[in-house]
Amino acid sequence: MGQKKGPPADDTLEPKKRRRVGFSSVDAGVEAKDCIQIFLVSSKEEVDAANSFCFDPVDLNSFFEEDGKIYGYKGLKITIWVSSISFDAYADISFESTADGGKGITDLKSALEKIFGETLVASKEEFLQTFSTQRNFIRSMISDGEVLQHKASSTSDVEAIRMVVGKSAAGPLYSRLVPLVFLLVDGASAIDVLDPCWELYLLVEKKTDEQGDIYNILLGFTALYRFYHYPDSSRLRLSQILVLPPYQHKGYGRYILEVLNHVAVSEDVYDFTVEEPLDYFQHVRTCVDVLRLQKLDSVRNAVNLAVSNLTRGKLSKKTSIPRLMPAARVIEDVRKSLKINKKQFLQCWEVFIYLGLDPVSKYMEDFVSIVSNRMKEDIIGKESGTGGKQVIEVPSEYIPEMSFVMFKSNAGEATSTVQVDENKPTQAEQLQELVDERVNEIKSIAEKVSQHSTSMVASS
Repeated sequence: MGQKKGPPADDTLEPKKRRRVGFSSVDAGVEAKDCIQIFLVSSKEEVDAANSFCFDPVDLNSFFEEDGKIYGYKGLKITIWVSSISFDAYADISFESTADGGKGITDLKSALEKIFGETLVASKEEFLQTFSTQRNFIRSMISDGEVLQHKASSTSDVEAIRMVVGKSAAGPLYSRLVPLVFLLVDGASAIDVLDPCWELYLLVEKKTDEQGDIYNILLGFTALYRFYHYPDSSRLRLSQILVLPPYQHKGYGRYILEVLNHVAVSEDVYDFTVEEPLDYFQHVRTCVDVLRLQKLDSVRNAVNLAVSNLTRGKLSKKTSIPRLMPAARVIEDVRKSLKINKKQFLQCWEVFIYLGLDPVSKYMEDFVSIVSNRMKEDIIGKESGTGGKQVIEVPSEYIPEMSFVMFKSNAGEATSTVQVDENKPTQAEQLQELVDERVNEIKSIAEKVSQHSTSMVASS
């Protein structure tokens, strides 16, 4: 980690005429995201190059002070390079001057070590040397891993590798990846590298350098926890998944999911779940699972029955709107066959219903009513004024769009005793926004599934 200051003041000037550099009485500080750039580089030639790959961390400010600011520096600029070969890092720090403007001077070294730990090297020269001395870092780390799948083409040679904590170098390798997890996975925390229930699944690509020597680069990885399930099975839960920024949007995340689905089915685990999936990942996951579910006869038959019930007449003429949910035996068949749990299956179910509408425009109003009714029951409760979950809007200056409380009331309890700010969105408006988002998500997934199915037919 290098530090550079601006040129010192000229000591030959008389005290009266000496230029003074100072701060206002209270230092406003600078947000970390406004003075830090982070680059992911694969060779020493990429360091300082104009076309180096720069990525945006999810939340740099959380590593600096309580308010996410850096204090005591004028003209501060921090450039960080992270090696995609060895995952070492180097920080180049430059500033014009420092002074305590009332809130102290931020200890930059300590703050950066909080992120990068032992991967932060002291000098730029040492960092540049790692591209040659650590050229085979990934190759040595994965040498005792289990190759699960191998996908080779004219342009790439990719392997999916499993490494179990305690039985391989999974722990030391993950420790090197933790800084990227902190920087790129929202709300992430490090896994316990001593717990043998953790497993790493890596996507590694073989490369050949100019001398003809083979080396490996890491494209992405995921961390899974294997839970015991009584009496003699296990459950897999995906905790973290990260495709390195240069390789995102190229199908590698989907490939990792396909590998994990294959592991879950081939090892006959109880089910495969995901811990708090982000929206984009959930979108990809649902696309993948819908395509898998299409192959099950029990699902196809259940969907045909549900679509038939939906298209049998206008729902507006019926006393109640049906949920058209799959039978319990179908849900259990999906879990046993594909290891998809009930929650995820129901995410896919509405996509199937939408795909079965023909023509879509004729039945769209009824379909939206079913989605709306289902979401209302899930969020608010089946009947207003009876026991169940209740939502009440409350005035709030903090995250206005989330200005409501949810609680469980007993039958007969009053549920409207809180004064509501009339300028806030009503409960119905908030629910309608959620329904609109859900319907748009269903349409987007259905479109991708249809395109994939069409391309598969054309190529067969």
